[in-house]
Order: sequence, then C-alpha cells, then structure tokens
Amino acid sequence: MPNVEKISIALPPEMVAVVRRGETGEYASSSEVVRDALRDWTQKRRPAQQGIDELAPSVATGDGRQDTGRSGQ
Repeated sequence: MPNVEKISIALPPEMVAVVRRGETGEYASSSEVVRDALRDWTQKRRPAQQGIDELAPSVATGDGRQDTGRSGQ
C-alpha cells in the first residue's frame, strides 16, 4: 500500500475487542479490519447518496410537486 496516512482513532472497549478479534481471524492487522469495515460502510452509503443526488435538482428548482400530507383533499 504505497500511499497511506496513519491516523489515531478513539473507540469504546467493545469496538476495540471486535477489532482485536479480527486480527486473530481472517485479517492480518487491525488496519485491515478497519479498512474492510470502511469499504462496507462506503458501499452501503453509496446508493442512498445517489438517491439524494438525483433528488437535489428537483428540490432546488421546486419542481411543482408538493405533498401536503393530507389525503383525499
């Protein structure tokens, strides 16, 4: 990994325990555990962000569709 930056993060003891357990399993280091978790988090957020990005122009221009929250009126 040629371009990496070291950072320090604070985690509660329960999360530290999860990271440490990962080191003894399929991951070689706590950094690998965190990188994999961040990749999963990013992938989960991507579809939601795309939906927001698609709606933003309609909201900005006020496309004329309004939901008043009232049914049958």
